[in-house]
Amino acid sequence: MRQALRQAEEAYAYNETPVGAVLVWEDKIVSAAHNRRETDKSALAHAECLVINEACRKLGGWRLHKATLYVTLEPCPMCAGAIINARIARVVFGAKDPKAGCCGSITELFSLPFNHRPIVEGGLLEDECRELLTGFFREMRAKRKAMKTVAPTE
Repeated sequence: MRQALRQAEEAYAYNETPVGAVLVWEDKIVSAAHNRRETDKSALAHAECLVINEACRKLGGWRLHKATLYVTLEPCPMCAGAIINARIARVVFGAKDPKAGCCGSITELFSLPFNHRPIVEGGLLEDECRELLTGFFREMRAKRKAMKTVAPTE
């Protein structure tokens, strides 16, 4: 999870929502990524989807049945679907996502009768993961507020 947090910090530096993910296969990091939605101009560029895609490419197949995915934020519906489709064995996340989380916050997608159900653990380094996110959004709100208070020059 520390590696995922490093990825999230990198996202923060690029003005991306600070979510990081790392995929581990047989005790080795195979892929690591952070959110790149703004950079790539793609709704699909979530950290989880990026690490899954890279791992499939590196490992030469789409079944990641020996993998553990570490992610700093509870997966959203899209990422949870990708986890199911990739057959990831285990998901470990940091902070809960009360707006889009599908591992218990909004719904429990993995409890539905899909053909695959990963083991899920939440709350690893939760405080650090949550603080990174809340700090980012606090800073974004302050920037927006400052932009509104600046009077245009004529």
